[in-house]
Amino acid sequence: MKRFFNTTGPCNPDDHYLLPPEARLVRAQLDRYVESKLYWVLHAPRQSGKTTFLQSWMRKLNAEGQAVACYVSVERCQEFPDAKDAIPAISAAIREYADAFLGPALVPGLPEARGLPEAEPASALSAILKAWAALVAPKPLVVLFDEVDVLQDQAMVSFLRQLRGGFAARGVGQFPVSVALVGMRDLRDYLMRSKDGVSLNPGSPFNIKEDSASLSSFSAADVRSLVSQHTDETGQVFSDEALALIYEITRGQPWLVNYLCKKCVWQLCSKGEPVGVEHIEEAREILISERAVHLDSLAERLRDPRVKRIVQSIMIGEIDPDLAAGDDFLLTLDLGLIRVEKGTPVIANPIYRETIARVLSYRYQLAIPEPEFRWQRPDGTLDMEALFHEFQRFWRRHADIWEEKADYTKAFPHLLLMAFLQRVVNGGGRIEREYAAGRGRMDLAVLYSGHWSIIEIKLVHPGDGRTTTVTEGLEQVIRYRDTIDRSADAWLVVFDRTPAGRQKTWEERLSWELCETAGGSVTVVGG
Repeated sequence: MKRFFNTTGPCNPDDHYLLPPEARLVRAQLDRYVESKLYWVLHAPRQSGKTTFLQSWMRKLNAEGQAVACYVSVERCQEFPDAKDAIPAISAAIREYADAFLGPALVPGLPEARGLPEAEPASALSAILKAWAALVAPKPLVVLFDEVDVLQDQAMVSFLRQLRGGFAARGVGQFPVSVALVGMRDLRDYLMRSKDGVSLNPGSPFNIKEDSASLSSFSAADVRSLVSQHTDETGQVFSDEALALIYEITRGQPWLVNYLCKKCVWQLCSKGEPVGVEHIEEAREILISERAVHLDSLAERLRDPRVKRIVQSIMIGEIDPDLAAGDDFLLTLDLGLIRVEKGTPVIANPIYRETIARVLSYRYQLAIPEPEFRWQRPDGTLDMEALFHEFQRFWRRHADIWEEKADYTKAFPHLLLMAFLQRVVNGGGRIEREYAAGRGRMDLAVLYSGHWSIIEIKLVHPGDGRTTTVTEGLEQVIRYRDTIDRSADAWLVVFDRTPAGRQKTWEERLSWELCETAGGSVTVVGG
């Protein structure tokens, strides 16, 4: 069977194009973990290659014969906050994975199978690990626990305590010599609370870890190397421009890279047809519009108040000295939703950036009636002047009432304008968005019928006032326009949501002004 780009489950070198995941490990010391008997943590976002790495390393250790290694997922325990339910489930998982990967001869028996009384949850995990270590002796035992961050409350505390309890006695025939705990979040960030919300005191249950390692995304060279495997086996080539675009819009997120490549070679290109930029752009639009499981999971995270605080601040370009302080920022970073670029928090990649904007504006888009006004010129391009006049009317009628129901209240003006534009542009063009923490604005580039329109959205800052905001915005929108297309028309939309701004009459708020700058004309639309 021919290999292919994989987007479902861990990669298998016999079935899938695969880059050695060990090469992407950051702060890891694989050669020392077993020989020095170390316990460690691996964290990385969803579908970035953690399981592929764990199973690959397991096979390698077992093939070398110096240790017995086994992968164990504890994902089934996600709904078990109580140790009395979770620990037996983990013990059952150990037996199932041992049978699947090592064979029935190396499946540890439960206490009752050995003529012993059934172990209590507080000691059952420790007991089965001791029995397993004894069973595989004279080789050392290595256990790779995946999806550990689904454990919660007392289940997490009991799990970690039992590992720590056996740590001092670890050794051949005694207890696993090396244990990896793997999930999306670093162990330091696991929030362990009792059901009544009172913080627990687990007594530093896992202060025995050696490292907190992570997996990096693909580099541009990695993307080229992955695709070259397909080209070598099938003869189908990707243009240099297509490869550059894949990296640019995914920033090397492994699942996204594989999805775009697979969509192109399986559906968008005939057999052997070279893959070009146009195919990658079409695959991107299909991915975003279909909301694949990977992006659906991302969208669900946007409901979390902790994630909302960070994403909203980035979306409106807010300067917040507390943005990176505390657990909210670390959570969003660990989930792979954001990254830090040149010292600035940004959405992790352009596909996520577009998805987040569409997800958050979608409900407004559905509530906006099909446009009956004239929004196209005779030549088929957008009539932006007519469109913005119509938006001002819509804003006047609905803004205050709709804002009361908004989740992302600070970004509400941005989201409603984007929904209004998307309602018109859908199917005939596209919108590209730029936003990052501290920029003080959101930039939109609308391409329709071959013509670009550049739009900058700004909120009036109470400390600046509208005049300063407009002056700053005029320079910014011209600068952004020049990076896209100097022939594009430029628009600056200013929302004054300050207490003073809200006290103005609608006639004062819904302003319209054509400003001439050194770089060209800009229409300033007040909302």
